[in-house]
Amino acid sequence: MVRGVGWTVHGDGRSPQPGAVVRPGERLSWGRTAGLGAQHVVAMFGATFVAPVLMGLDPNLAVLMSGVATVLFLLATGGRVPSYLGSSLSFVGVAAAVRAQGGDSATLTGALLVTGAVLCACGLAVRGLGAHVVHAVLPPPVTGAVVLLIGFNLAPVAAGTYWPQDQWTALLTLAFTGFALVALRGFWGRIAIFLGLLFGYGVSWLFDRVFGRLGVKHTPTGHTGGHWRLDLHEVGGAAWFGWPATHAPSFDGSAVVLALPVVIALIAENAGHVKAVGEMTGDRLDSVLGTAIAADGGTTVLSSALGGPATTTYAENIGVMAATRVYSTAAYWAAAGFAILFGLCPKFGAVVAAIPGGVLGGITVILYGMIGLLGARIWVENRVDLANPLNLVPIAGGVVAGIGNVTLDVTGSFSLSGIAFGTIVVLAGYHGLRLVAPAALREAADTPRGGSGDVEQEGGPGDVRREKKEAPGDG
Repeated sequence: MVRGVGWTVHGDGRSPQPGAVVRPGERLSWGRTAGLGAQHVVAMFGATFVAPVLMGLDPNLAVLMSGVATVLFLLATGGRVPSYLGSSLSFVGVAAAVRAQGGDSATLTGALLVTGAVLCACGLAVRGLGAHVVHAVLPPPVTGAVVLLIGFNLAPVAAGTYWPQDQWTALLTLAFTGFALVALRGFWGRIAIFLGLLFGYGVSWLFDRVFGRLGVKHTPTGHTGGHWRLDLHEVGGAAWFGWPATHAPSFDGSAVVLALPVVIALIAENAGHVKAVGEMTGDRLDSVLGTAIAADGGTTVLSSALGGPATTTYAENIGVMAATRVYSTAAYWAAAGFAILFGLCPKFGAVVAAIPGGVLGGITVILYGMIGLLGARIWVENRVDLANPLNLVPIAGGVVAGIGNVTLDVTGSFSLSGIAFGTIVVLAGYHGLRLVAPAALREAADTPRGGSGDVEQEGGPGDVRREKKEAPGDG
């Protein structure tokens, strides 16, 4: 029998018994399991299809591969780690940099494929050496800095590409999404990004009716040019069923160098998610951390080989489990099935492709900032002492180099810049300075400031990690 497939019915199959949880190897009735699967799909939906849109990749293929990746992840981990694998937003900055250098979608997915292979190899190494190696090589000062510079490096994309397309729609979408993230509770709070997109669609449609087209030029002979904010003319002609567009990756050394630093963020992300799931289910999952990382890398290789985005475990879905107390992997199998069906619907892809630029402007201002601040939260939760020069110097240098897109020309045809250069400064600087630092500085850096507590790390956008209880409006 395949490990992780086959569940016992929990109680009467209707709901968790008082004080109990539905464990990964259990399930509720199939009807309720399907409903929970649909809820998981909605929770991951916003980020999973926004990521490929921002990277210029096919959202249908992304959603389809998220379902396939989830199935493969559940099989690889033997059903011990209930998680959904959606599109990784960590590579949005990489995509912007690759395209700015003249690369296309094939160049981007080639870089993602190599990164996935490296992540898979790292996972196998962790599996062989033990989970402690992750904490030794990638301590909180390093992982926090890398996550922060990945998010904030995207600020020029939001400000220069999306926002100017329709600033008033962007502003209203920004305001509503912020309201939804803060004011809405439970399930609705988790899909706040998705609700922001729907709101932006509505505003764009209304503005088209009230103000007409954008960019219209007034001439003595009449009006010329312009375009509608919300253009749905492709939706009507799209088929209800069909295979998404795929393409083969191509490989470029400079694009690969840009993408590789994201491996650090993905390892930290997976470690945080496995720990969070272990705490919720009561299982010790350190032994499966390497397998989880390797599975994430393997599914990224598969997705990018077909032209899709990288995959990663999603904190939004961990939040759904915390709220429902249902950790059944059967619900994730149901979610994967729904995602595969959505991915095979070109009409859905046409609706996603029609997202107005102004809407993306409002969403990305918050989204990119949230990604960056997750890095700062890693510092806070781990009580990193930024007054200690051993932490401060490499972080300060790496963050400014990454966010400011500082460039180091290595040869006439090869250079390091942005995320890649910033990550190297942080990683090499931190470990290099430890070799020459006085013992007192090293000891102070290894001793967290303040009280004690467990550390949990970040996930997808909209996630605010819980410390053994759920906060209102988290996602």
